[in-house]
Amino acid sequence: MRIAITGGTGFVGHHLARALLGKGHTIVIIARGRDRHDPNVGRLSGVCFVEIGIGDQNALADAFSGCDAVVHCAGINRETRRATFQSVHIEGTRNVVRASEQAGVRKITLVSFLRARPHCGSAYHESKWEAEEIVRQSNLNYTILKSGMIYGKGDHMLDHLSRSLHTLPFFATPGFSVKRIRPVAVEDVIRIIEASLCEGSLTNATVGIVGPDEITLDEAVRRVARVTGRRVMIFPLPVFFHYALARCLEPMMKIPLISRAQVRILEEEVIEAFPPCDQVTDKLRPTIQFSDEQIRLGLPEPRGFGIDDCPCL
Repeated sequence: MRIAITGGTGFVGHHLARALLGKGHTIVIIARGRDRHDPNVGRLSGVCFVEIGIGDQNALADAFSGCDAVVHCAGINRETRRATFQSVHIEGTRNVVRASEQAGVRKITLVSFLRARPHCGSAYHESKWEAEEIVRQSNLNYTILKSGMIYGKGDHMLDHLSRSLHTLPFFATPGFSVKRIRPVAVEDVIRIIEASLCEGSLTNATVGIVGPDEITLDEAVRRVARVTGRRVMIFPLPVFFHYALARCLEPMMKIPLISRAQVRILEEEVIEAFPPCDQVTDKLRPTIQFSDEQIRLGLPEPRGFGIDDCPCL
């Protein structure tokens, strides 16, 4: 198959590209730039790298020409002057869908978020939901994956937790109630995407994806600290403190330590899809546990945060 991946140099995108290449597929990577974690993915044999964003429907249609499927991974977790939730999640998805229809693509798989929903007061959640609705209302064979927190090499979760622990010996959780999460390994997510593309699974379906382990956020931090050999003191702080911190860090850091969207995600837990949706079959259900070994595989090189993470300073 010839498969296009938007956001193909991002975390999920580059893992997917390498996995599909290994199965003999031809890949078209759509991205504005190269991935800092995997800068060579766009140069691999069998990859066509198209350096465009998702704002130009006609350019996307040209890139999708001859493709059997499109996997729409492009997304953001904070807004900037150049990229807003409206422009990326909503208008960008509309462009991707229309370009897919224009190019004669048969299948689209959208990577969304577990708790994406309307009228919840979060622009991130609401824009992700609207993107889902655009895909559901299209003329394409679709699969929508409402995924929980995805972790693995090059992610945000393990990367920033590790670097935080190498910078400071403490971690503040949002709010005073226990927060539960079900981290899902990127390998499990890739396996489900492959099934939606190549096996005819999950046709015209919206499915929730979470990992097999339900743990507290505190326990996740402790596991990462143990694997990195760092001591950590964990304590709660009011949610408003985290929102204030995120508001300060978003314009300062290349990739913020935490964004307002991520505070909202952690504030309401990440253990089940809402609104409720279908679940994957037993064959496709994620099985990789959030173990020390799996954490170790996903950790970046040990280093803390520094001045180079804040280019505006």
